[in-house]
Amino acid sequence: MQKKPFVTLSQVQEMARIYPTPFHLYDEKGIRENARRLYQAFAWNKGFKEYFAVKATPTPRLLQILKEEGCGVDCSSLTELMLSEACGFNGQEIMFSSNDTPAEDFQLAEKLHGTINLDDITHIEFLEKAIGHIPERICCRYNPGGMFTLGESEEGFQVMDNPGDAKYGMTRAQMTDAFRILQQKGAKEFGIHAFLASNTISNEYYPALARILFQTAVELKAETGAHITFINLSGGVGIPYRPEQPENNIAAIGEGVRKAYEKILVPAGMDDVALYTELGRYMLGPYGCLVTKAIHEKHTYKEYIGVDACAANLMRPAIYGAYHHITVLGKEDAPCDHLYDVTGSLCENCDKFAVDRMLPQINTGDYLVIHDTGAHGFSMGYNYNGKLRSAEILLREDGSAEMIRRAETPEDYFATLDITGIFNR
Repeated sequence: MQKKPFVTLSQVQEMARIYPTPFHLYDEKGIRENARRLYQAFAWNKGFKEYFAVKATPTPRLLQILKEEGCGVDCSSLTELMLSEACGFNGQEIMFSSNDTPAEDFQLAEKLHGTINLDDITHIEFLEKAIGHIPERICCRYNPGGMFTLGESEEGFQVMDNPGDAKYGMTRAQMTDAFRILQQKGAKEFGIHAFLASNTISNEYYPALARILFQTAVELKAETGAHITFINLSGGVGIPYRPEQPENNIAAIGEGVRKAYEKILVPAGMDDVALYTELGRYMLGPYGCLVTKAIHEKHTYKEYIGVDACAANLMRPAIYGAYHHITVLGKEDAPCDHLYDVTGSLCENCDKFAVDRMLPQINTGDYLVIHDTGAHGFSMGYNYNGKLRSAEILLREDGSAEMIRRAETPEDYFATLDITGIFNR
């Protein structure tokens, strides 16, 4: 299998005349089509809504596109709430899912009339002190503990993740206690949320999670009498970073969740429960790439290609050892017969986008596309080594390019310092 970029060499050459590399590039057409596929997959649920995880790509122009496609936002900090408000999101278009939350974050979430998702039972009292009351509409995050396994094969169960080691969410007993306490304090409308695994490449993850949450909802209603109006399946539906990995089939995923809904919730008289998702990587990951240019060749114990991007632009390979596919534009059909490390310029040996990667022969001046950076790409950037964050460019549906975030300048880097004071000492 071959990963194909959504941009051509001629398009990048034209962009680079105006916007110097490196830059993050996003595909408007792909983003819109993907959002529509998601909504079609869950069209059977009357109240379905996607709350895009702002932390994945906190870029206003992209949030605007998702808003136009019917999405809300999932925020986890004060500034994400502020950004979402500036983009026109408010009320039930906002989910606020945070942990170790400062009081001012809760205060803004309440001011915007967003739905607050409590991470811990102790946050009930903290929230009440922060905003002066408990909202009538509230959500609680559930952590079932233990190991989360999925499916059975000749090798046994596939271990997806270890919720028991995660800092997020309440135990099963705490969920019951939390619902009762919240009811006593005036809550009338409840939601349940859980996140058990990250970047799953399996059509069975969401249905398996749904079964856990649906059964929990039925039990909580029986135990507490709470009116549960929504269940948030959170994120975790992943993307294939490697060419050989299969893509998730969102239609099959939606159908699997529907079957669980009809088997568990409908017989319990809970057929009015709305379903929410808060996907980040799935929504934007494949529809963004990092465009960079080869500027150096090094021939020592290995063959190195130095590019003008670095881990400050995309840190996942450096900190996680994550794989991101690389296409050399204009050489898509050339044989991959050269073994390279593709490196950035940080003073860190881990600043490598690829290690021992078979690629076509790369010459200085070639443009490289580093795939699948549309989520957790630009957003995880930083300024180590004095590196400046790159621009973000949108490839419009009509083929034109729009700068949606300018590149940082040295003035931006020094903006929080009193340079005059320093040099006058």
